Amino acid sequence: MQVEFFQSLPSTQEFLIEALKNGEIKPPHMIVAHNQTKGIGSRGNSWEGLGGNLFMSFCISEDELPSDIPPPSISIYFSMLMREVLSELGSKCWLKWPNDFYVDERKIGGTLTNKVDEIYICGMGINLASAPENAGILDIKASVDELVWGFVSMLDKKILWKPIFSKFRIDFCKSKSFITHIANRAVSLQDAEICDDGAILLNGEKVYSLR
Repeated sequence: MQVEFFQSLPSTQEFLIEALKNGEIKPPHMIVAHNQTKGIGSRGNSWEGLGGNLFMSFCISEDELPSDIPPPSISIYFSMLMREVLSELGSKCWLKWPNDFYVDERKIGGTLTNKVDEIYICGMGINLASAPENAGILDIKASVDELVWGFVSMLDKKILWKPIFSKFRIDFCKSKSFITHIANRAVSLQDAEICDDGAILLNGEKVYSLR
């Protein structure tokens, strides 16, 4: 994975997509910004770019990942790799279905993944130093470098889906106290059941994260 650091970018995700489209980079490649002014969050929301936080986006080809990962749950896989890094550093961060990092009951970050042809494009943001109103901050002191290189190292291990999912299943129990958004509707996860491929069963319907 080639990693580039920038002092400030409007959006690491948009910068990476444009560079990929223009042939300026090729996967695997990561873009990290120390400040982000127009970040992209889930459901088209913005992700506030407060200084000192983690803002990174990367692209990786499908054939560079374990073949057993369910494609619609790729954000869960990437998020759980970062959760492993955070856990090894001493954080009690957990992952709310499908792609949000939480400490206790406050969101501290999230993951957004798209696929273009056979390439996954993933953006990830975590509040390390400051947070907007109603959001939280990581519960340990960790630098951007620690998380970036820790994640790259974790990605290089090519951990299979099954052991990753077994840990996510435990986190999912905490998700049941929260809502998620499906088709732009806020839906309680209280009665949801998690499936082996990362989807949930809700009101008799199987729903994937798709982001």
